[in-house]
Amino acid sequence: MKKLIILSVSIFTFLLAAYSQEKINVVVIGAHPDDCDIDAGGTALKYAQMGHRVLFVSLTNGDAGHHEKGGGALARIRRAEAQEAGKRFGVSYTVLDNHDAELMSTLENRHTVIRIIREWEADVVISHRPYDYHPDHRNAAILVQDAAFLVVVPNVVSDVPALKKNPVFLYSHDGFQKPSPFQPDIAVDITDVYDQKVHAMAAHESQFFEWLPWLNGTLDQVPESDGEREKWLAGFRRSPIGDELRQSLVKWYGGEKGNQAKIAESFEICEFGRHPSDDEIRQLFPMMGK
Repeated sequence: MKKLIILSVSIFTFLLAAYSQEKINVVVIGAHPDDCDIDAGGTALKYAQMGHRVLFVSLTNGDAGHHEKGGGALARIRRAEAQEAGKRFGVSYTVLDNHDAELMSTLENRHTVIRIIREWEADVVISHRPYDYHPDHRNAAILVQDAAFLVVVPNVVSDVPALKKNPVFLYSHDGFQKPSPFQPDIAVDITDVYDQKVHAMAAHESQFFEWLPWLNGTLDQVPESDGEREKWLAGFRRSPIGDELRQSLVKWYGGEKGNQAKIAESFEICEFGRHPSDDEIRQLFPMMGK
């Protein structure tokens, strides 16, 4: 009986600690309905599994991203794909109605981004860097950068209460080198959730199994069955871990775990938001452990 009581108290203590743990609110903002999935899908899975709140936002409806389909019909397909992906990731997914390939850094769009970040009460905001081949990616980055300070200014977009604390704004990884290469300030080991990430990404069928393979000249290599397609996608989207990323993994996970990681997502701190200490980063990325 004593053991049973002790066990019950231990379970109660664990549940109380879990219940009282402050939720972390994360917003990932991409230009298109699949950008968030690619850039931060594994990290989002880990947040969601720990009970934290993640919002994926696509600033355009993706209505130009295909070689055969387009317009309103494609926008409806891509919105439905995003909603399915959101279910698989365990996150909320919002797709705005701006046209694909026409996103501009307007005052109206800036205010929309500010509202989204405030309404989600974001602690962390992740988006593109402003150095990118796609104008939508660049303009998405500018919109988020322009919101980075203004989210705490009460007289800007005054219909939504300003945040009391500026979020940490982060750039997602890219391989562009000029005017400055990406710096992996934060690295998250997603080895154990990579298959789940691929399964969630596979909801974007029009992109990963049609449009992007067509662009790359590999459409004839796409398998027919869902299982084989996901295996193919896992190889197609997997990136090697370079020296800088490995060093970042070792910093955050220690030598043993950091060197064992096979797949990771990384983020660069945007200077326009809050400047977090290493301790703050560990609090905001609890999947790293202590």
